[in-house]
Amino acid sequence: MIIDGRSIAADILAEAREIVSTLPCVPVVRAVVVCPSPATESYLKVKSARAKDAGMQMQVVQVADNASTEDVIKAVTEPGADCVIVQLPLPEGVDQDAILASIPEAQDADVLSANAYISFEQGMPDALIPPVAAAVAEICARAKVVVSGKKALVIGNGRLVGQPVWQWLHQQGADALIITRATQDSLPLIIPNMDIVVSGAGSPGLVQPEQLKEGVVLIDAGTSESNGAIVGDADPRCVEHASVFTPVPGGVGPIAVACLFRNAAILARRALLTNTPA
Repeated sequence: MIIDGRSIAADILAEAREIVSTLPCVPVVRAVVVCPSPATESYLKVKSARAKDAGMQMQVVQVADNASTEDVIKAVTEPGADCVIVQLPLPEGVDQDAILASIPEAQDADVLSANAYISFEQGMPDALIPPVAAAVAEICARAKVVVSGKKALVIGNGRLVGQPVWQWLHQQGADALIITRATQDSLPLIIPNMDIVVSGAGSPGLVQPEQLKEGVVLIDAGTSESNGAIVGDADPRCVEHASVFTPVPGGVGPIAVACLFRNAAILARRALLTNTPA
């Protein structure tokens, strides 16, 4: 099965739009960005379009390239937004952990602040799932993949993909491993035994078809540029061995963005309920 990420994203955005339709005003999602690259600017345009699809308004706040940590935190905590996104990566010279920690949990649709992530990590009832992990969950549910008891491998341990996806797989009862840059030499030995592989390394051609177990669930969440094209971590020929395969582009990416705005809609609804007199 080749996953049509754009179709799944459309369904999720419709869910978000339905939630937003019950609110008295249009939610504002603020994106704080420092030193954006051309790729970042393109990604923000996509997010702005999907925010509109979800019935929300995207407010992009570009902080000066020479901004201090305090300047960025001020942009994050400024009143007037229902949700706040800090666009990663941040440049050297600012304290990323301090900036992410400044995102109020009630406004953290990306689940990047320590408090929001701990709630997810501990499986709290109202915890949001980080967008890429939520995308993996959607793919598994729609492809009827049973995660519990399966051997799963996550390639990369970043904040956006590797860490939350490993945590979600672990919560679902998978025997989940994570490979980092320091241990990636072990990949050829480990990957042939895996039932589920999720890659977020951003390394073109890292996963080759001859390495894979027949019928593997292969979810490619890595993106990078190769010869002017956006490509994933998995060689496209891997589709011949996979029971579930996500192409790049058009796979995990659109779903994760849609999950971000579904999270934003949920937070906006919670804020309304919290502030409504009993």
